[in-house]
Amino acid sequence: MCGISGIIMKVGQVVDINELNRINSKIEHRGPDAEGYYVHHNVGFAHRRLSILDLSEAGNQPMVYSNNLVITYNGEVYNYVELREELVKLGYHFNTTTDTEVILAAYDAWGSKCLNKFNGMWSFAILDKGANKVFMARDRFGVKPFYYSQNSGNFVFGSEIKQLLKDFHNEVNLNVLIEYMITFIDNHGPDTYFKGVHSLLPGHYMVYDLNASRFFIEKYYNLDVKSTIQQLSKHKAVSYLKDLFSSAVKLRLRSDVKVGTCLSGGLDSSAVSAIANSSYKEASGRKFTAIHARSIDAETDESSFAKEVANNLDLELHVVTPSTADFKSLVEEVVYTQEEPFGSPSMFMGYKVFEKAKELGCKVMLNGQGGDEVLLGYERYFSSFLYQIGLAQGMKQLWKQSKNSGLKLYDPFVYFFYFTSYRIRKSRLLRRSFLKDAIKGKFDFVEIKRSIESFKDIAKLQIHEISTVQLPHLLRYEDRNSMRHSIETRLPFLDYRMVEAGISFNPKLKIYNGWTKYILRLSIENLLPRNVVWRKSKLGFNAPERSWLTAHKLTMAEELSKSELLRAITNFEDLQKRFLDLPYKVQWLYYNIAVWERIYNVKYVD
Repeated sequence: MCGISGIIMKVGQVVDINELNRINSKIEHRGPDAEGYYVHHNVGFAHRRLSILDLSEAGNQPMVYSNNLVITYNGEVYNYVELREELVKLGYHFNTTTDTEVILAAYDAWGSKCLNKFNGMWSFAILDKGANKVFMARDRFGVKPFYYSQNSGNFVFGSEIKQLLKDFHNEVNLNVLIEYMITFIDNHGPDTYFKGVHSLLPGHYMVYDLNASRFFIEKYYNLDVKSTIQQLSKHKAVSYLKDLFSSAVKLRLRSDVKVGTCLSGGLDSSAVSAIANSSYKEASGRKFTAIHARSIDAETDESSFAKEVANNLDLELHVVTPSTADFKSLVEEVVYTQEEPFGSPSMFMGYKVFEKAKELGCKVMLNGQGGDEVLLGYERYFSSFLYQIGLAQGMKQLWKQSKNSGLKLYDPFVYFFYFTSYRIRKSRLLRRSFLKDAIKGKFDFVEIKRSIESFKDIAKLQIHEISTVQLPHLLRYEDRNSMRHSIETRLPFLDYRMVEAGISFNPKLKIYNGWTKYILRLSIENLLPRNVVWRKSKLGFNAPERSWLTAHKLTMAEELSKSELLRAITNFEDLQKRFLDLPYKVQWLYYNIAVWERIYNVKYVD
């Protein structure tokens, strides 16, 4: 896990090593263990290393292979051991025990098809001298970031947006900002909040032709329902998930440094902890470390569940309790870390978890991210599920769900009519917006329309949320918070085999009698306390936003008053007058934008 940087100049021009060093220095936190540079004609690569596998200098990057291929790489390919064995049989030789060298040999052997063989998370660039091109790729679900820009006239790429920004002012991408302000949907397309800075989409690769000074982008991965998994009986499906989940977790324990886990006390993180615990203890001879972020508000405090899981598994549990003072002192730091506006103060809980992980020397942390999207954990999915199974079965399920979930009997109907009605949804979203009418009138609600189209087919809804409207921004939050503290996070639920199985299982195995993630509960019910496995409430490192924002309200109002960006695009006087009476989520949205605007010197150009 590391940070990457690169510059591709026009033909005949030479890379400025000082500029390459400048953009690479912006991400020192992603790789404090080593740095490296490689320049070949008009191509320059740079790297910051966080040493996880093969801690020797032989693992430093950029890495050269056979004098023809050069890579700068961020991520982990967990099945590198098996791939190396396969490549050895093909005649390849290896000088390190890194996954980096395996990627290079795999690319040499299979070209772009090598991506289909990798199980892991990655963003990388490979200079192919023989073909005079640069091959760049991002993992299937976008766990690792890859940004690029041509704002300077040359092609520049990196792991974080801040590498590609100017020091004086940066122009806002108004379309992206407006979509976030109206719908709370972000990070779903190639455009970022900064004009001219783009993201290579998950499951895509890019090829830059050095002869022609141009690039093209191809999609290499599609997420589809697999009929063989869909047809599995309940017994076989549970057994299949048990084996698959165990494999996904154990692969992510491969490390030459200390591994720990984030433990919210919810089902997903508890399941990961349970599977990882026994394997880690056996291999390392020490207790498995877990870190929990406790909320100061009773209604969002789930520390009792985390403690019960830790006691049951004999984990070494560390609890951090972010205070209101912590929140106030960290606002600018976390906004800078995240680079783009984000939807909730819950980000600060994760930030403190990874801060503690660094203190404890846990360079690698497992997390349960993705479990809700992969195995239907959100209660809004219940409405889509009821529609799909039909009226007769749906009514039976509806009665039972009120006993086994946090939903009231009528809630699924409310969810259904809201998430399938374009008119109702559009009206509600616009009603809460303070944007000027001329700006609101140009908004097209494309992603809302796509969400509505997918809501009546649960598999399509899952795919849409995993690829577009839900998972991408959660992965951005995770990456920035963890890497700010030089921590690598690994996500077993996003093993591509787990994701493919998750969308393919019969919906009746994912939701049953109101129980979300039913098949996961069955697969781990003998590993954890019953009241954790069959828990109805769902929080997940929720922040005490009521306490934090109430104590911070005067500061937020003052910050809002200084925002030239919001003044230009909203009915500003009305927003200021009503600001402190708005829901906490909406207060945070406008305050977050104002702080982000100031920190990144964001300007609106009409």
